[in-house]
Amino acid sequence: MVKEHILVVDDDPQVTSFLQRYLEKQGCRVSCAADGNAMDAVLDSSKIDLILLDIGLPGRNGFDITRELRVNSNIPIIVLSGRDEIFDRVVGLEFGADDYITKPFEAREVLARIRTVLRRARPEEKGTNETEMPQVQFGDWVLNVNERTLTAAGASGATPLTTTEFDVLLAFVTNPHMVFSRDQLLDKARGRETIVGDRTIDVHVARLRKKIEPDPAAPTFIKTVHGIGYCFAANVRKSSA
Repeated sequence: MVKEHILVVDDDPQVTSFLQRYLEKQGCRVSCAADGNAMDAVLDSSKIDLILLDIGLPGRNGFDITRELRVNSNIPIIVLSGRDEIFDRVVGLEFGADDYITKPFEAREVLARIRTVLRRARPEEKGTNETEMPQVQFGDWVLNVNERTLTAAGASGATPLTTTEFDVLLAFVTNPHMVFSRDQLLDKARGRETIVGDRTIDVHVARLRKKIEPDPAAPTFIKTVHGIGYCFAANVRKSSA
């Protein structure tokens, strides 16, 4: 069995040492970095399955690093922060983090969050209904369910999506014209254990609109249903090949 390779990026050696010892005991492979430059070196030389990223790094902070990584990567990112504030959580999600953990934390909580994010990122662990229709087309976009990729017509590569963005979009395209409440979307995309308020789903919808809408200020795909939530207004075409 291939070990999951976790990259811990934190300038506190006590934190990195603690997480490395614990996660390795749980069967993970762990690399550590103290700043963004060291993190880049690890990413260049190794295949990383998930990044645990501290916000308060010297030089480039965790928010900036997350935003930079999201330009061309969908590697799962869990942000670590010493401040338990909704604003920080929302900013982390806006920049593309998949989850947010506040220090001090329980080692078992970190492991549970890692497993949840990795499970959502793995196409082979999705349900049979999804694997029966690996491609969904809407407008000029193709969502490949098995590969978990979103590609625009004529594009040379896929548009990077976080695991949560993909799950939200998948919920929409598999249920077109259905009105979802924010709670329903959170249930489908993240699970109740990681909810940080209604603003969370708004952040992910806003990020999706920036990526798929011709004009995010006047969306044609993801419509707001005031007082309820959101609805995917476009027609979709599903195929099994």
